[in-house]
Amino acid sequence: MNRQVLIGTVLFCAAMAVLLFLRLLPLSAGAARLPGPDLGLCLVLAWVLRRPDQLTALAIVLAFVVQDIILLNPLGLWPAIILMGTEAARLREARWRDAPFMVEWLRIAVLIGAMMLGYRIVQVLFMMPVPALGLVILHYIATIAAYPLVVLGARALLGLRRITDIEVEQMRAAR
Repeated sequence: MNRQVLIGTVLFCAAMAVLLFLRLLPLSAGAARLPGPDLGLCLVLAWVLRRPDQLTALAIVLAFVVQDIILLNPLGLWPAIILMGTEAARLREARWRDAPFMVEWLRIAVLIGAMMLGYRIVQVLFMMPVPALGLVILHYIATIAAYPLVVLGARALLGLRRITDIEVEQMRAAR
């Protein structure tokens, strides 16, 4: 594992730990509230599309498995779906690199929608408890709306920027 991958993995794991900590904080005293965005999903997709060389599939899966364990979600189902979605995005990153942000946002919206739909289908097929459809749609909308903010925050706080063609060529030459 080279230095860039190690730095990216450590930063990603630290950011996911902070997001998980914030998610566990009791921000409301028993009042019913709308579902918030999945900032971890936004972060991992932004990271994979900006620096696919820095984040390994193992780091992604481990971060979301820990999240499943702590939040008492079905173990491994969401991490498996996230892994499929992030690897699909990673395979298309080179083609998406030069696209404007609005196109990226639309593609991410479709990808997140497919991931959430797949998760819901598996929940129904295996007769697991399924949240209300309205709440899932609100969660989807909140996640899509948060994506640009997560990208801006990742750029400002973590220095996460798009990989350039020159950097891609340098990585290929180093292999």
